[in-house]
Amino acid sequence: MWFSRKQVAKVLPGGAVNGTRSTGTQPSPGQVTTKSRGDAAESAALAYLLKAGLKLVEVNYKTPGRGGGEIDLVMRAPDGTLVFVEVRQRTGNLHGGAGASISTVKQQRIIFAARHYLTRFASPPPCRFDVVLVNGALGGSVGGAPASSAGIEWLPAAFDAS
Repeated sequence: MWFSRKQVAKVLPGGAVNGTRSTGTQPSPGQVTTKSRGDAAESAALAYLLKAGLKLVEVNYKTPGRGGGEIDLVMRAPDGTLVFVEVRQRTGNLHGGAGASISTVKQQRIIFAARHYLTRFASPPPCRFDVVLVNGALGGSVGGAPASSAGIEWLPAAFDAS
């Protein structure tokens, strides 16, 4: 059912909207969602990169407005390079795994967000675009860090802004 911006959808008991059937889109407590899997993958990638010597600058940088981009992690390498990190997680290789999910369009959105982020610098530092692939399932947490049967693969300078 389509609603104009001025119409208000009436939510009925059970989550149905204006008499339509509820699709059960609200996750139940403890349910694993795409968001929770993505958050776990970002946490695992962050722990991996921190252990490798990078320093965290910012998490989930988003450009203002619609149609912009997002950068999962902004990190600083020991040599001062600003590193924009895209984290991709897939539990299987049915469609090529995590690496295959970074399309040219996705790269352009990340580049757009990075350019926006760099406007805060009078003289932008050297930069690069890294990708961290998390292939496999991430479990709960062990000692504050995500437990994992997943393989983490770090691809420094995975793509460039040209």
